Amino acid sequence: MARTNKASIKRSKPSYFMSILGVTLVLVLLGIIGWLVINANKLGDYFKESIEVKAFLRGDLNPKDSVALVNYINSRPYTRASQFVDKEEAKKIYLADGNESWDKFMTENPLPDAIYVGIKTDYVEKDSLEMIKKDLEQQTYVSDVNYPESLIDVMTKNIRNISMVILAVAILLSLVAIVLIDNTIRLAMFSNRFLIKTMQMVGATRGFIARPMNIRAIINGAIGGIIASVFVYLMILGAEKVITGLYSLRDNTQLAILFGGLILIGVLISLLSTYRSVLKYLRMKLDDLY
Repeated sequence: MARTNKASIKRSKPSYFMSILGVTLVLVLLGIIGWLVINANKLGDYFKESIEVKAFLRGDLNPKDSVALVNYINSRPYTRASQFVDKEEAKKIYLADGNESWDKFMTENPLPDAIYVGIKTDYVEKDSLEMIKKDLEQQTYVSDVNYPESLIDVMTKNIRNISMVILAVAILLSLVAIVLIDNTIRLAMFSNRFLIKTMQMVGATRGFIARPMNIRAIINGAIGGIIASVFVYLMILGAEKVITGLYSLRDNTQLAILFGGLILIGVLISLLSTYRSVLKYLRMKLDDLY
């Protein structure tokens, strides 16, 4: 008789392991999607930061005026960084791009001095770059201004399309993940429906019945979120070792927010699903539990 009671008690205990495992697996999926979204945004910013606006200078510009012009450009809100490139440096860049030297045909360097302006990512749009071009052209010692217009159009369109696709996939998978976690918790609570109903029948209040299960749901969700965060972080470290240059895209602040979000999502969905299941079985008649 004692063995029968022990077996009955053991069967009535919630299946915490399966609920934690189910939450963890789904949160890992969410974590990977979140990491891909972060990297997509960082990669887009990386390409945008490679865009330069080149301001070519007049030949009669003296050092004092060039310093004043550089200071003016650095003070503008669109400037991320700037570099003064003299004729000799411009020639080195020209030859490094695979162009043929003109030394056989002329003795003087035809390339002008220039200022290469790195643009902040928020300004790497066609309208903003046109505004920057007009601003630089108005400066007395600037003879010409250009930037890769065709590249901007293609890059902006591709980044926008890729971002929209990744965002749509992320939203869809997030909804699927939430449904899967909810079903996992509800299945785990299904085995405890008689325990919940028995406590109600002996006079336990709704709060008394739900409180320990809600607390356990919070703990299980937090555990699942922590395990998922550790697993995703290890996957990121492995990917960074395999893919060259991936480490340069890492943003520890955004990763910390991602991992905190995984833990919070695990806790909230586990708590909500558990509470809903408890209320469901409390409202059901005893015969309906079979």
